Amino acid sequence: MDNYTLTPTPKTPRLYFNAESGDFEISGRSIPENSIEFYRPLMEWLDLYSENPGTKTRLTVNLEYFNTSSSKCLIEMFRKLEKIVDKSDIKIMWHYEEEDEDMMESGEDFKKILKVPIELIVTQG
Repeated sequence: MDNYTLTPTPKTPRLYFNAESGDFEISGRSIPENSIEFYRPLMEWLDLYSENPGTKTRLTVNLEYFNTSSSKCLIEMFRKLEKIVDKSDIKIMWHYEEEDEDMMESGEDFKKILKVPIELIVTQG
């Protein structure tokens, strides 16, 4: 299975999804014109990955900012990871800057509604 990677732009995040190692990353800003269209290829890739996931899957989320429609896509992505929790040791690392309460609260909200482990990690701004 090929990896899924996308170079960041001022409005879209870096996406790095390595099927072999199970190391996934989303970083930067997520404010695309159409979040659903932007994330659709990744969702399709995750569907394929979930058929034969790695023994461990690590998703690093290091977003500066994301809009509401991106939030819905993130939840959908996390839900796809929830479905493979029996097949893969999954962990989401949610990074946020110490003074960024919005990103901290978003991570806490995701942690409450999801069945996958989310670790909140404070970074220095």
